[in-house]
Amino acid sequence: MLVVVPRGGTAVRGAGGTMAAMRDDGQIEELYRAHAPAARRLAHLLVGDREVADDLVQDCFVRLLARGGSGVDDLDAYLRRAVVNASRSWLRRLAVRRARAHEAALAYGPGGVGDAVQADRADAVLEDAALRAALLQLPPRQRTAVVLRYCLDLPEAECAAVMECAVGTVKASAARGRARLAELLAEPGRAGS
Repeated sequence: MLVVVPRGGTAVRGAGGTMAAMRDDGQIEELYRAHAPAARRLAHLLVGDREVADDLVQDCFVRLLARGGSGVDDLDAYLRRAVVNASRSWLRRLAVRRARAHEAALAYGPGGVGDAVQADRADAVLEDAALRAALLQLPPRQRTAVVLRYCLDLPEAECAAVMECAVGTVKASAARGRARLAELLAEPGRAGS
């Protein structure tokens, strides 16, 4: 583990509340060895990951040393609070990352684009080569409206939100797309070309 420490000394108050002048790296290292294990145990219990806990505690010590220990009357209490705050921040960022990953999984499915998680008509469309080829011939907005509205069975308002357009635009695009699909599928040999 790498402990980043400034050169030249820093003043911090120890667990007993007395000021200890840190003049060299040895004293800072001694302070770290004395207080880090309890802080690491706390962080590990809060975040559930030993490596993350080590990183959080090290960050807390770096912040303490960067501020020169000013305003720290009880190092143990300071570290507990710093570790709890750092753990909360890390857990909050983790929750956001997981939520975004979940949203992406719902949008794209476990196998990538086109593999929807929810049961819908998309599987049938993907298996129908002529329909799939006809869909690819539609202009992008019409294709998007048709897929969202009829394959994924989304309400028009939700389609409009996804497409970032008005509900009327979704209705018109979906209607034109369906009409064009009917034409393409009615003409033999045209959908696949």
